Amino acid sequence: MKSSWAPYCLLSCSSVLVSAIDLPFQTYPDCVNGPLASLKVCDATLSPSQRAAALVAAMTTEEKLQNLVSKSKGAPRIGLPAYNWWSEALHGVAYAPGTQFRSGDGTFNSSTSFPMPLLMAATFDDELIEKVGEVIGTEGRAFGNAGFSGFDYWTPNVNPFKDPRWGRGSETPGEDILRIKRYAASMIRGLQGPVREGRVVATCKHYAANDFEDWNGSTRHDFNAKVTLQDLAEYYLSPFQQCARDSKVGSIMCSYNAVNGVPACANTYLMQTILREHWNWTAPGNYITSDCEAVLDISANHHYAKTNAEGTALAFEAGTDSSCEYESSSDIPGAWTQGLLEQSTVDRALRRLYEGLVQVGYFDGNHSEYASLGWKEVNSPKSQEVALQAAVEGIVLLKNDKTLPLGLKTGPKSKLAMIGFWANDPKTLSGGYSGTPAFEHSPVYAAQAMGFSVTTAGGPVLQNSTSKDTWTQAALAAAKDANYILYFGGQDTSAAGETKDRTTINWPEAQLQLITTLSKLGKPLVVVQMGDQLDNTPLLAAKSVNSILWANWPGQDGGTAVMQILMGLKSPAGRLPVTQYPANYTAAVPMTDMNLRPSDKLPGRTYRWYPTAVQPFGFGLHYTTFKTKIAPLPRLAIKDLLSRCDNAYPDTCALPPLKVEVTNSGKRSSDYVVLAFLAGDVGPKPYPIKTLVSYTRLRDLSPGKKTTAHLEWTLGDISRYDEQGNTVLYPGTYTVTVDEPVQASARFVVEGKAVVLDRWPAPSGQVV
Repeated sequence: MKSSWAPYCLLSCSSVLVSAIDLPFQTYPDCVNGPLASLKVCDATLSPSQRAAALVAAMTTEEKLQNLVSKSKGAPRIGLPAYNWWSEALHGVAYAPGTQFRSGDGTFNSSTSFPMPLLMAATFDDELIEKVGEVIGTEGRAFGNAGFSGFDYWTPNVNPFKDPRWGRGSETPGEDILRIKRYAASMIRGLQGPVREGRVVATCKHYAANDFEDWNGSTRHDFNAKVTLQDLAEYYLSPFQQCARDSKVGSIMCSYNAVNGVPACANTYLMQTILREHWNWTAPGNYITSDCEAVLDISANHHYAKTNAEGTALAFEAGTDSSCEYESSSDIPGAWTQGLLEQSTVDRALRRLYEGLVQVGYFDGNHSEYASLGWKEVNSPKSQEVALQAAVEGIVLLKNDKTLPLGLKTGPKSKLAMIGFWANDPKTLSGGYSGTPAFEHSPVYAAQAMGFSVTTAGGPVLQNSTSKDTWTQAALAAAKDANYILYFGGQDTSAAGETKDRTTINWPEAQLQLITTLSKLGKPLVVVQMGDQLDNTPLLAAKSVNSILWANWPGQDGGTAVMQILMGLKSPAGRLPVTQYPANYTAAVPMTDMNLRPSDKLPGRTYRWYPTAVQPFGFGLHYTTFKTKIAPLPRLAIKDLLSRCDNAYPDTCALPPLKVEVTNSGKRSSDYVVLAFLAGDVGPKPYPIKTLVSYTRLRDLSPGKKTTAHLEWTLGDISRYDEQGNTVLYPGTYTVTVDEPVQASARFVVEGKAVVLDRWPAPSGQVV
């Protein structure tokens, strides 16, 4: 979204654009007594398509044009109320023009705040992500039923997080395509619900190749992402294939940027050829919204059209169905009066939009499947347990010399120095796109609740070595009599967010200086890092820094989660969902270079192509030790694999389960994430270093316990993409490895002739 709203949502949640209110502001149709009752849109025996078509047919041209934007005016003449399509729920119901929170005490003044998606992705727990989606979808529907939001939520963000500088990277499930796809599948399933009538409409964004904000003179509003067909099919569009083709998400948001010369929201190749034709995303209610004011960008910033009216017409004719806007920014009336916008296009867009609302029971009142959801379902004890579980499971242990778990019992003699900018600041826990949590428990709050004696001091955030030092003396005083020093540092949302990318991935100088000073006290020192990945090289090398935990933005109960892990009440088992790069990586790679594979000019992106990470994707330590063993793998014949499967899309055909025996060989109970990677000199060069092909999370393995994980994987998971973007299953010898670093490996052979599982459509008249 645009900067005029983003600072509110990302930082203080106090903008005049979206602020707390006292009364519901969304109103809903009256299909019993109002003029709408006489229209077939209120006839629940008809299909969504029939009902929406009847509604659109009843509108005048002026009414139709007024409802092609996010803040639609409705049609009072026929009893159709205004509706704001723009609601947000990235990691809990959040502030947006279409979603408000009641001010003060009372109902609908808060929602459950989960960790940011990047930390939830670190759980590698699909079952948990679906539970999170169920909570968010349930609370979102409850807000909608009460008139504090709509039923359309513009989440999840499934853009791959390939560059560590990207300001919005923590909104995503990380850099790996399989992890993103499975996160998206679980989240969408949870949000939309299992029954025919949807709980809410979920939206996958931002379609496509959208992964930077503002770098070296280019912004997301004018950037042309030049992407090869190979990278487009394999990486940038693959998450959206999961959303649209496989998970049947309700809607898609097209992005600000252009792709190969054509603005995404006017890109027929993306929206029609790929999305609607190749992936068959054509069910009733499947609509595309623009990112907010992206329609204006077509003419004003991309200069793809001479006028706003022409750009607006291009967007709708190409397949955009609604223009998201803060205020009026597109020129729908101009496009219409100049004859650039067809009547059939307007009607098609409106039918798609209102089919979606029909399918979530918007017109059905108390007869809707989810009409009973209300305040009692918001902030429930069960939901709060899931939020805490998500934070605990996602936290990653990056360094430990056996200092953790802390050997302290509660009591006045157990003294903790808790130092740093977020040690005692609960407002830092949630990250971007947040609502108002029912509570926010900082680490200090949690430690005191456990009965520990705590001394605390703040600390710097982004200050450098020349900044006035107003924190060191207070920190030393707090640490003077402590048994342990817990330093809570990293970066907050002032370092990166929507409209703002990072320029460095170094630890802030002032924080490193403070950590060094504290380390000289000779006391056990644990660093707990907030925010995106930083180059931890100096902390990993320093023997005086005993342990490091990465907590990203852990949500409303983040302090409790951190303290449970530090004290050994829970065991860490999260894994990095991104690569931790060395600081000099940013000098070697322009953010605007979309290529993934290494070349003379590029060292490669993501763990698949970049070999010298500080700490690699999938890394994470435990309080115990594990041993793994891969069961023998059979030879696989391509012909037999395909003959046994009649799926509409062969890349979804299942392989025999990958069996991995796991033993807890240590002395503490712990979860364990089984990560299975694939490597082989197979398919087009260059060959990836390795690729994640499956994973699962095993729960609560006690010391000495042995179990066998059955990992699910598909033909698509072991396939490669050729230069034309085709998904191809190649014969050859493959090696499966488990864990990072590798614990076990096994080889298997795929026999037969290479076969195209998915033939990628070639663009017409576009230079790639």
